[in-house]
Amino acid sequence: MIPYDKRSGKIWYNSEFVDWTNVKVHVLSHGLHYASCVFEGERVYDGSIFKLEEHTSRFFHSARRMGFEIPYSEEEINNASNSIIKNQKVENGYVRPVAWRGSEMMAISAQQTKIHVAIATWEWGSYFDPKLKIEGIKLNISNWRRPAPNTIPWDTKASGLYMICTLSKHEAEKNGYTDSLMLDHEGNIAEATGANIFFKDKSGELHTPIPDSFLDGITRRTVIEIAKSKNIKVNERKIKPDELKDFIGCFLTGTAAEVTPVSCIADNQFKVCDLIIGLNESYQKFVRKKKAA
Repeated sequence: MIPYDKRSGKIWYNSEFVDWTNVKVHVLSHGLHYASCVFEGERVYDGSIFKLEEHTSRFFHSARRMGFEIPYSEEEINNASNSIIKNQKVENGYVRPVAWRGSEMMAISAQQTKIHVAIATWEWGSYFDPKLKIEGIKLNISNWRRPAPNTIPWDTKASGLYMICTLSKHEAEKNGYTDSLMLDHEGNIAEATGANIFFKDKSGELHTPIPDSFLDGITRRTVIEIAKSKNIKVNERKIKPDELKDFIGCFLTGTAAEVTPVSCIADNQFKVCDLIIGLNESYQKFVRKKKAA
């Protein structure tokens, strides 16, 4: 794989199209040291960014929760996002908007720093190995937990929130797993390191944790919408780890993960059942429906 700093083309950077290899961030940027940085992850399907407006709205929400204002309007960021995918000729890929505090101040307080904004995009296929998306991925259970909602800006995509996700995923990979299941501060099932989680019970109903200490994903909401259109009951509730043995199916949802089946969580085995396959097929049609129309 080509390293991300060695790629070609342009990146939208503070309202200008800058050569990919010339985009620079100073080593003393506040966002690098103190995690005063927010971002989004968006998918391009057939040349169109899926739910761009929702992603941009969340991008601005994350910034406000982190105490700074993005120096552009949502419309300007939407236009810039559409412009960069056309400039880069991305048909099926990924878009990464990011905003961070600059290098004017280097201390805990940084209210006089400039807010920088960049948008990059690249062609990208499956987040997980396509073979694993058929067979199902394997998860361990992380030792790290999602923090209590009164300790972090939990409903954002702020960079600091992903530190324990990286630690959890690295530990999982070292032990032969693909990803890691994280519990919340009360010991309930929360999410994977970068995706929401669903379970199927023996009666065909779905169960998914209430997102009250972790991000309510845009893909999560889309899959719930699709499931309800198929008359599949979706139960949003607190789920205990000892309930894992009672479920027969499991899958993850996320912008990167899309709909990815899970074959096991620790010692608990799951089937890649027809319901999950059907939801994935419906999701793939849904994300391309506007283009097809």
